[in-house]
This record gives sequence, C-alpha cells and structure tokens, in this order.
Amino acid sequence: MKRWESKRLAELGSAIFSEVAQWKQEVIAQGVDVIDLGIGSPDRGPSERVRKALSESALDPMQYGYPGTEGTPEFRQTVADWYRHRFGVTLDPASEIVALMGSQDGLAHLALAVTDPGDIAIVPDPGYPIYSASLVLAGVKPYLIPLREEHDYLPELEQIPETVLKQAKFMLLNYPSNPLSAVATVPFFERLVDFARQHELLLVHDVAYSEMAFDGFRPPSILEVEGAKDVAVEFHSLSKSFNMAGCRIAFMVGQPDAVRALRTLKSNIDYGVFLSVQRAGIEAMREDMEPGSQSVAGLYERRRDIVIEGLRQIGWDIRKPKASMFIWAPIPKGWTSRQISREMLYAVGVVVIPGDAFGQEGEGYVRIALVQEEDRLKEAVRRIGEFMKSIPNK
Repeated sequence: MKRWESKRLAELGSAIFSEVAQWKQEVIAQGVDVIDLGIGSPDRGPSERVRKALSESALDPMQYGYPGTEGTPEFRQTVADWYRHRFGVTLDPASEIVALMGSQDGLAHLALAVTDPGDIAIVPDPGYPIYSASLVLAGVKPYLIPLREEHDYLPELEQIPETVLKQAKFMLLNYPSNPLSAVATVPFFERLVDFARQHELLLVHDVAYSEMAFDGFRPPSILEVEGAKDVAVEFHSLSKSFNMAGCRIAFMVGQPDAVRALRTLKSNIDYGVFLSVQRAGIEAMREDMEPGSQSVAGLYERRRDIVIEGLRQIGWDIRKPKASMFIWAPIPKGWTSRQISREMLYAVGVVVIPGDAFGQEGEGYVRIALVQEEDRLKEAVRRIGEFMKSIPNK
C-alpha cells in the first residue's frame, strides 16, 4: 500500500522536541504544576504602541489585499533606517532587503534559492534545527562544523577540509547563538569575511538575538565589516527583540543576488506578510530608534542572573552568557542530556531541552530558556536544587 508521506520527513527536525512535549503532557496529566523553560518563545507581548498600530491597521479594510512578497517600500525603508541606527550599516531598500514570515521562513527556503541538489552547505553543530532541515528540503549535503566550549563556540575554520570548501555554496552561523548563547566580535567577522572571499562562500548569519545582550556588550552585525555585503546576508527577526513571535515578521538583508534569489523563490510560494503586521513591525523599529527607548535586554539580564546565581548556590556552576534568552548548561557526569531532562521533568516539573536536540555536539548539555517571570524562575531553581540533591555525581 502506498504511503502518503515523503521519506524526507524523517530527516526533518529533531524527534527530541516531540518527546519532550509528550513528557510534559504526561506530567501535566498527573496534576503537576509544570514550569516550562523549554521553548524559546517570549512570555510577554509587544509594547502598547505596537499593539495599537496593529489593531488600528487591522480595522482598515484596505489592508486585506495581497501584500507583495518583498515587503512594502515603507517596511523596507524602516529596516534600512533601523540597520543604520543600530549597526551603522547602509542598506538599499530596493535590492538588499526582503521581508519574511519570521526568520525561520527565510532560513527554511534560502538553500532552495541559492543552491542545487548535491551542493554542500556548512552548518554549525550544535545549531538551530532548521539549519540542517532546510538542507534536507533542498537536497543539499550538510557539512557539520563542531562548535565547542574550549574554542568559545566559534568555528575552527582551518579544520574545514579543502574538498568541502571547493564544493560548499554557503556557511551558516548564528551569533548570539541559539542554543549556545555564544557571541562573536567584529574581528572574528573580519576574518570570516576574508575566509568567504578566499573560498567563494556565501556567508549566512542569523542575528535574531542581537538585542538580547548583557553586561554592556553590543552584538555586531557581520555587515559592519567593510565589503561584507559582497559575500554575506543576515537574518533578523522581530520575534525576540520586540516580543512579536506570533506575528511572524522578519527580514533578510545583504548580498543583492542572494536577496533577489530568495525574493524570486518566495514569489512562487507565498504572497508576503500581512500588511497590518508590517505596520506593527514599522512601529516597533521606529519606537526602538527613539531616544530613551528600552530594549528587552534588561529583562533577560535580570532573569539570567537569577538562574545562574541560583544554580551556582546549589552547586551547578554554569558560565554566565553575554547574550540571548538561553542558558547552555553542562550536565553532571554519568547522565545523558535526554536522561537528565526527562528525570528532572518527572521529578520536579521543570522542562528543559536536551542538548542533543541541536546536534551531536550538544550531548552533555541542556538548554534552559529564560521565558518565565522572575518568581517562576526562582521556583524553578528551587525545584532543580531539590532534584540535584537527589541524583548521583552531582
């Protein structure tokens, strides 16, 4: 009998996420108050100004036509204004910006737009699952570059085989990183841009967490490097920076040929982001550019400190991240990532994600998302402390 399911589906994403969701439902069914530090979805909404812009626009009957794949001229101009304000980078709204239905939309489709089946793409391990899943959809071979703590989770470029570099079309990296919470600096990006020129690689940089940085650190854009727009594109999302995850709005900027390719592909797939959502995105970026505006960084820095300091008090010493909404935590010896995540959930009702959900190099870690209010995070730390006291090899 024919199966109405393609074989590639088995290669998409990580089954671990489905397992964790099933564990959570089983624990909730037992009447446990679960504290979910798993999914990286903001627990607050956008500002009142953004919500008002969205609601007022949604009441206008003229906003319900096809919006156009590339984004409205006003949205793309605002993206250009925001990039100049935030990073000092000049962008051409007409040729170097495309609007997206969330950055995952673009990340999922870029390989289809810029590669051919059988090509190679270099992606990080650990990495956000769509990085590798997009290659499955495009028939592209992944080369997984390990990111390890002893190298500050930066790739060892000299370790990539020359045979891979000759066949590779692009390299994808993500700083500040999900799940690693690692960061990169302009000198690293300068080296990376030189490397890309040397090997004729397109650099794809996911910078969705640039506005979630702590202790005075300001994550740079790779496009700050002189000449980077010749070899690089960058994805940015309004989901995390402005608490607009459910709105599904983001953009890719940079190398004009790659932008045009993604626009062309998407023109055959969808009709663009709802006009009222684009209006909300415009207001979010304009509000952020005003003097005295407050980013989400302060909120997540306080949450980071609560969790890191609380876990240190119970004997779980974790390096304090400089950015993102996640903590990448090494687990006690004698456990697997999946085992300790499951046992913690069933024992004390706290959800974390096993590190191997993000690749083989993630084994030995768990990802903790800072997506609860401070009192809930304190309670989660207290429960984790109870759990840690009960396990061997603490």
